[in-house]
Amino acid sequence: MKHNAKLMAIGLATAISVGSSNSHAEARDYISIVGSSTVYPFATVVAERFGKSGRGATPKVESTGSGGGMKLFCAGVGTSHPDITNASRRMKKSEFETCQKNGVKDVVEVLIGFDGIVLANSKTAKQMNLSRKDIFLALAKKVPAPKGMQDSFTTATTLVDNPYKTWKEVNPALPDAKIEVLGPPPTSGTRDAFAELALEGGCKSFDWIKAIKKQDKSQYKKICHTVREDGHYIEAGENDNLIVQKLVANPKALGVFGFSFLDQNSDKVQGSKIEGVPPTFDSIADKSYPVSRPLYFYVKKAHIGVVPGIKGYLTEFTSEKAWGPEGYLAEKGMIPLPDDSRSTFASNVKSLKVMTGKEDLH
Repeated sequence: MKHNAKLMAIGLATAISVGSSNSHAEARDYISIVGSSTVYPFATVVAERFGKSGRGATPKVESTGSGGGMKLFCAGVGTSHPDITNASRRMKKSEFETCQKNGVKDVVEVLIGFDGIVLANSKTAKQMNLSRKDIFLALAKKVPAPKGMQDSFTTATTLVDNPYKTWKEVNPALPDAKIEVLGPPPTSGTRDAFAELALEGGCKSFDWIKAIKKQDKSQYKKICHTVREDGHYIEAGENDNLIVQKLVANPKALGVFGFSFLDQNSDKVQGSKIEGVPPTFDSIADKSYPVSRPLYFYVKKAHIGVVPGIKGYLTEFTSEKAWGPEGYLAEKGMIPLPDDSRSTFASNVKSLKVMTGKEDLH
């Protein structure tokens, strides 16, 4: 009897392990979506439209940050785990490997559009015009020693703890105001993209630092992506609306967030020009604005058909009325993909094409 009971227990555990999606299907009657705070408002409006259609489970969208969303998404298959995660950067190779290790084998990747990363301030303050070099010198943890610190031991190719306190010290053409930037934490895709596009963009303007990349990529990345921690960059959480509120209260501060939040709060804040180019719908679309990035979401194929409505939600998101040039997501500030890209990803959604691991993941 004990032997039979033990076999039954093993069999039940195996059934749950193999078919975990189905074994917990009744435990949840909504689509679980986590991830990027930047993609959050776009996913929310699609969820609301889809929910009202009555074509499946109502989506529940949570803003956890891109990194936090990937961690939850890749933790396992089954309805105790999210169905979809949003990301304001592409899935990392390490995250794909974590997914695979935890049984999340079949992942559908959907590129949904573009967004710009802005450095904004209150409309009551003067608009800033920054270069990526200015941004690097103002916010990196380690920077090349300025002339005033150079001697026989410390040269222009020596890295020192960031000594800059004001924007004017960084660049004489900038205001004599304290460097005070409110931005997202390391778990945020916006932070990742800001480090790669803005900080590294300025970092590699120094040829001798750029040369380090060929010899030691990890050292190069550490120099170019590490943000100072001495109070001049203030982590303000994943809530971009909170950053906007703080900028209104403190006109001397700058804030880092996605273009869509600038677009929605254009009565309160303004985006800094980067290398003379203001962040606008058109400048991000034509790539003339230097700090723009792609937006994604990722779906577990194993959950489709188990949690009702996922396929319908995907169809709604990739419809022309949603993500097309005249769609309701463009009205919210998302920059649409070119026609051929939208066609490709809509086709991938329809066929549920899964990632192979051979994509250009970093």
